Amino acid sequence: MHDNTITLAASATADGLEARDPTPASDSGRAAALTARFEAIPFTPWHRRARIVMGSATFLDAFDALSLAFVLPILIKLWALSPAQIGWMIAASYIGQLLGALLFSRLAESFGRVPMAAAATALMSVMGLACALTGNFQMLFLCRLIQGIGVGGEMPVAATYISELLRAKGRGRYFMLYEMIFPVGLMITGQVGTLLVPILGWTSLFFIGGIPGLVIAYLLYRLPESPRWLIGQQRLDEAEAIIRQAEASARKANLDYQQEPAPEAPVAAPAPAQVARQPRSRWSELLSPRFRVRTLIAWVLWASSFFVANSLNNWMPTLYHTVYKLELGSALRAASMTNVAQVAILLVCAFCIDRIGRRTWAIVSFLVGAALLTALAAGGAGQLWSLIVLATLAYGVVGSINAVLYLYTPEIYPTRMRAIGTGLATSWLRIASAVGPTTVGYMVGTQGINSVFMMFAIVAAIGAVAAIGMIETGGRRLEETSS
Repeated sequence: MHDNTITLAASATADGLEARDPTPASDSGRAAALTARFEAIPFTPWHRRARIVMGSATFLDAFDALSLAFVLPILIKLWALSPAQIGWMIAASYIGQLLGALLFSRLAESFGRVPMAAAATALMSVMGLACALTGNFQMLFLCRLIQGIGVGGEMPVAATYISELLRAKGRGRYFMLYEMIFPVGLMITGQVGTLLVPILGWTSLFFIGGIPGLVIAYLLYRLPESPRWLIGQQRLDEAEAIIRQAEASARKANLDYQQEPAPEAPVAAPAPAQVARQPRSRWSELLSPRFRVRTLIAWVLWASSFFVANSLNNWMPTLYHTVYKLELGSALRAASMTNVAQVAILLVCAFCIDRIGRRTWAIVSFLVGAALLTALAAGGAGQLWSLIVLATLAYGVVGSINAVLYLYTPEIYPTRMRAIGTGLATSWLRIASAVGPTTVGYMVGTQGINSVFMMFAIVAAIGAVAAIGMIETGGRRLEETSS
């Protein structure tokens, strides 16, 4: 009934019924109409521009997040780092990302998605340049910690923004194609690091990530705000102006879309609770009876998938170089293949996710990853070629879940708490990504590499169990899946 009401209200607005009174019911009906109008717009050049600009920030987010992995082999010798120091250096960024995810997602609910994404990108870019100017372990640790605040803040806000721009039909495909920018960034970081670090030195990666980021931060600031967020704030005139831009883009591109026909009889306005100004959400609401189960499941999924993926991603270059004695260039090339595998698997995922479903993809991927990691623990890590093949595939499969979670998590919360819910969920990836590499640092020296892979297999199995409890959101409007 609620969906029909929204559709009919949207039709009334589309037919030119502009007159409205200032009562809450009138504003409520107009808000519902605007939501339905925006939901009706197909993917247009207007959407594409927003995705490219926000995707550029996400690309740099990936570049900055992984850059340390490709300079560590040099810093280990240059600064005589111990395995424990290596683990803490990797963890520094993730500790900062935890703070950034909580801070910027909270601010995004109050001040909007666009300005907070721009501010987070500016912070991570400035601190990337600062990283290049450090000369010892302590200073680089501090700069990576602060840079991580920007890195952690950009991703959940960006995911929330892109989700709110897309309609139900094809949202999984379009979002996953956007989300591929992150692993592409990781892949290019690997290739650039492999080529430039041995020639130009370790500081080159930080300069490459920092300078373009300042330009992208400015472009982000000029993006249109999310109409869904504006509607939730009762800034209806601003929302309508942006929706008209998107509609004009659809007409200019000759895209065929129609709103629903006008109703034959007047229909009551939707209940104000559904479309009126949304109350400020509190962190505690995520664990209220309405959202508790989906929140806890999401937290376990984020923690388990990123514990495995980011530990592998950050440690493999160092393991290849120090444990398996590959020369630096070969170690970096071998490690960069993990991101190539992730991009290939994500491309398949993008065109299958709306048919297969978020839940099924996550369950199967966790189970396949657990099997591959078990094979490594059982002896597959004994030979270099089998280690490269199995570790690359394991990262690619589990890494695809990471991208699916960025699609899934914004879908399960209403607009008033979508950024908070996504930000707090991603904070668990930061915790896991800080604990994982640090744990590996201690385990490699005391218990051996096989025990590390067995630990990863167990964590992946836990993720598979949690994925069984996911709700399926494919093909459903955000206003439906978050109820």
